[in-house]
Amino acid sequence: MIDVYGLGNALVDMEYRVDDGFLTRHQIAKGHMTLVDEPLMDALIGDLHEYEPERMSGGSAANTIIASQYFGASTYYSCKVAEDETGRFFLSDLNAAGVQSNGHNTAGDGKSGRCLVLVTPDAERSMNTFLGISSSLSIEEIDEGALARSRYFYVEGYLSSSPNSRDAAIACRELAERSGVKTALSLSDPSMVELFRDDLEAILGNGVTHLFCNEEEALTWAKTDRLDIAVRELKDIAQALNITLGARGSLAVEPHEQHEAAGYPANAVDTNGAGDIYAGASLYGWCAGMHPAQAAAFGNFAAAALVQSYGARFRDAADYQRVLGAFKAA
Repeated sequence: MIDVYGLGNALVDMEYRVDDGFLTRHQIAKGHMTLVDEPLMDALIGDLHEYEPERMSGGSAANTIIASQYFGASTYYSCKVAEDETGRFFLSDLNAAGVQSNGHNTAGDGKSGRCLVLVTPDAERSMNTFLGISSSLSIEEIDEGALARSRYFYVEGYLSSSPNSRDAAIACRELAERSGVKTALSLSDPSMVELFRDDLEAILGNGVTHLFCNEEEALTWAKTDRLDIAVRELKDIAQALNITLGARGSLAVEPHEQHEAAGYPANAVDTNGAGDIYAGASLYGWCAGMHPAQAAAFGNFAAAALVQSYGARFRDAADYQRVLGAFKAA
């Protein structure tokens, strides 16, 4: 039995600390993810030659799956990389975390995906993503047997931006439903809701078991400025909701009850990956038998710990276990 089967992009994050002037000069949308082509990615990196980046395998769903694995869940991740240094770096990082993966996720042509993460002094992260060969993720990269024997299927909303990966996400969700596997989706970013809503709806089908989103994504989906209205709208597409509220914590919404999980104090220096580790902690919590409210609280606790250091995730298993131990002791 696998606890969580993930499907998502395979990206190597390259994180730089910059000022707001850099974002302004390059017309980068602050706090959002923007898809870019290879020439623009190369141009941005060229303009950052004076900065030293932090490099780590990532992609939203990959960060979530690695977090769940390090907290103690058994996980599997399907993705696609090229046979290049970036792809080898990603797979090595995934393997080091103990995450199982399909052995046929490497293609000989194209380039592996990269994500340029720009962190400003206010801890906001602005992402420019070149998907590369990850955009051709397809049903060929799915391990149907592994998915069918999983407890949860988790997919990132970013896959809505590519027809191939969207279709792979739909196929996985349908297989999960036939196999009695619970389904979970993250809306990922407001830009996905705004630009790829029809594709997200196709991935959602008749609804998923769990939906993850932040407050801005929830309001954007419902086209409202009231969170209570957004909650009602989102309950039409998911049996249960987890809505993150930044420093205020999160909401865990069940079919017949709603829990408010308070946030934890944090001196935030980098919010990149906060939503990913929240989802990873929640998924682990459910698999470990936590009540939804307790799992949401653990998600808040883990996110508060992560944002106090640079990077979309912690470096090794010891950091995750330290956070889990501190939460249990609190």
